[in-house]
Amino acid sequence: MRGGGRGRVVLRRTVRRPGALCGLAVLLLLFALAFLGPYISPWTHTDVDYSALRKPPDARHWMGTNRIGQDVFAQVVRGLQKSLLIGLLVAVFSTGLAAVVGACAGYFGGWTDRVLMFVVDLMLVLPAFLVLSVAAPRLRDRSWIALVGLLALLGWMVTARAVRGMTRSLKERQFVVVARLMGVSPVRILWRHVLPHTASFLITDATLAVGAAVISETGLSYFGLGVQPPDVSLGTLIADATDVALVYPWMFFFPTGLLIAFVLAVNLVGGALRDALDPTTADGVAPSRATVSSGVTG
Repeated sequence: MRGGGRGRVVLRRTVRRPGALCGLAVLLLLFALAFLGPYISPWTHTDVDYSALRKPPDARHWMGTNRIGQDVFAQVVRGLQKSLLIGLLVAVFSTGLAAVVGACAGYFGGWTDRVLMFVVDLMLVLPAFLVLSVAAPRLRDRSWIALVGLLALLGWMVTARAVRGMTRSLKERQFVVVARLMGVSPVRILWRHVLPHTASFLITDATLAVGAAVISETGLSYFGLGVQPPDVSLGTLIADATDVALVYPWMFFFPTGLLIAFVLAVNLVGGALRDALDPTTADGVAPSRATVSSGVTG
């Protein structure tokens, strides 16, 4: 398919799915809330209103206030912004690392495969939560980017093994063999012929990684190991409001609801993109037996 034909097909397949449009609309709303919310709120996440302690939502405080008079809307907006950035960056870094390591191991084989898989196996036997609980406190005084790097470093190994297996199968396909015989460089073969055929899997994995990263960050922040005060994330907000969730529900259910909405929306969009990028489907619909048979005989 030449030019932008492939992109148009993917776009058409994606927008034909109501779930994808719903998920995309929710994601856009959440990003708009996270990055435009601070400009429409009269409060910042550090402001304190001593005349309104644990007040329910009203015209002055749209989502109420917390136990020390901070505006919940301003705090939720700030926490959502931080959690979105952490989740997306972790997904990009971990999926990108997995794609590179898995593709190189599967394509080159030999000592390259043995060394890379030794590293993967070594990382897999490390208990992730134990590593996070030990390393995260030492990152408290550093930028939250250090937390992104730590989460990404511990979340790519299983995906790398899957990409390796797919690459070992793809490198024996006719189009890869022909490109190799024509003298095309291995890097170009990986970039132009191998990785595009793993795009469906990688996009699915990346969407799952976004939700998993946000949940991981939420869990770390819940236990005081993630984002540190005076900054906030959805995890710190949920942790602070857990013990009063039934007494002051606005403090708990607003950040929790946004977290659930984000994870569900990402999964809806990711599932639609997976089907749209799958070359075995026609307009995002699973192929029939007749279609499969004609494709094989052709």
